[in-house]
Amino acid sequence: MFGDLLKRLTAPQPAQLPDPDARLALAALLVRIARSDGSYDDAEVARIDRLLSERHGIGPFEAAKLRGEAEVLEAEAPDTVRFTRAIKDAVPHEDRLSVIEALWSVVLADGVRDHEEDAVLRLAANLLGINDRDSALARQRVEARG
Repeated sequence: MFGDLLKRLTAPQPAQLPDPDARLALAALLVRIARSDGSYDDAEVARIDRLLSERHGIGPFEAAKLRGEAEVLEAEAPDTVRFTRAIKDAVPHEDRLSVIEALWSVVLADGVRDHEEDAVLRLAANLLGINDRDSALARQRVEARG
């Protein structure tokens, strides 16, 4: 299952992913940013599950299952660029800010902003076509929500 998705993500000209694969790619990107500081704690796991549940209208068990699959995919995948390319192809530009907000939500879940997480988020935002100003505004919205 993951091997086929990884092949499609790493293809020179990948086709747009079907919705289940796009969901998995987004979940894997959330996991990647959570793991990027070398700490993947319960607060980040819970935040990812909540985000997946809200974003996709699925229950907590389905969200946890999707996150579990994303953890495996993230560990096997070569780089962040492939995930963001898949998401960029699957998510209209006007909806990509919600992806950036989700990423910021995971970064801020443990109460610590790490430079590694910031670097991965900045790369992802850039690859998704979101500028630094809009990313900073997304972070401020997430911080305001708590």
